[in-house]
Amino acid sequence: MNTTTPEPQHGPLAGFTVGVTAARRADELGTLLRRRGAAVLHAPALRIVPLADDSELLATTKQLIDHAPDVVIATTAIGFRGWVEAADGWGLGEALLARLQDVELLARGPKVKGAIRAAGLTEEWSPTSESMAEVLDRLLAEGVADRRIAIQLHGEPLPGFVEALRAAGAEVVGVPVYRWMPPEDIAPLDRLIDATVSRSVDALAFTSAPAAASLLSRAEERGLLPDLLAALGHDVLVACVGPVTALPLQAHGIDTVQPERFRLGPLVQLVCRELPARARTLPVAGRSVEIRGQAVVVDGELRPVPPAGMSLLRALVRRPGWVVSRADLLRALPGSGRDEHAVETAMARLRTSLGAPNLIQTVVKRGYRLALDPTADTKYADG
Repeated sequence: MNTTTPEPQHGPLAGFTVGVTAARRADELGTLLRRRGAAVLHAPALRIVPLADDSELLATTKQLIDHAPDVVIATTAIGFRGWVEAADGWGLGEALLARLQDVELLARGPKVKGAIRAAGLTEEWSPTSESMAEVLDRLLAEGVADRRIAIQLHGEPLPGFVEALRAAGAEVVGVPVYRWMPPEDIAPLDRLIDATVSRSVDALAFTSAPAAASLLSRAEERGLLPDLLAALGHDVLVACVGPVTALPLQAHGIDTVQPERFRLGPLVQLVCRELPARARTLPVAGRSVEIRGQAVVVDGELRPVPPAGMSLLRALVRRPGWVVSRADLLRALPGSGRDEHAVETAMARLRTSLGAPNLIQTVVKRGYRLALDPTADTKYADG
């Protein structure tokens, strides 16, 4: 007899819903998540002002061409390419590249190093860690007193970086390559906040600190910040691409998870590990039942469940093996009113979705219970 457990026919994120707040690279992140089975709810928390329309970048570019810096720090490939392209559009491209050839050009990581070389330039140094902290350590070790340092900003705060350089005597010029603004259509962000508060999403993925700050700010405007923080603190996984992105959330006491490498691929891999690990698996009526966000895995088979059914199932799982009354189940049903018949209807649909009606037992005149195996570690009783 072959007792080998069959390989699951679904992705690691099947049955889970992940909210994505990214303004740029949202399609790439969404595709990576969907390939692994997730449902994706995209709500850009910000928009990016087109470079060619940004008068502040134009003014800074002219200033650096006229008054050469000693050091230029390039922080992101998209930002550096955008700076050069914008300068070309203003007729300043050649002058900017000529200026950058004569300065100490530092690249934060391999992607921006590639962008620098694609522009016909060569970086003087790049940290192996891709860390701005290592860039800062190098500059301070060299000495920055009376040196002019230009840093290409990338929309995220650089806590302590600029302050440390100025405290050591440097003149720091920020190059605002693109600017974050609130989204033109706020409705998707509001829907994401509502879905998070109602636990209809299982995780939020953040790729920038401004997006995280924007989500929190919008929730506060709507009077939903306490509810949002409660959801993020207990039920919804918060995954950030790196420690800088996590800062606005951590400032509100929210625990986050972050990959070791600050890239989209490792971020998705992290979510693929964390979300299934949070799913509860119980032995029920001789079967293995794994409760995911919006679906149930029964003996390795993914069974999508309607929202009402998931509400009932979660109420039963909170007290596995115990009888849960129809009145308590009715309260678990969103918008069900006072008619207990709604429980019977939703329960019938839940059993059909599970494909195994005996997983949930009817206790006459009392309610329903999950048919937890008596050998399970979870305390078993009939209530």
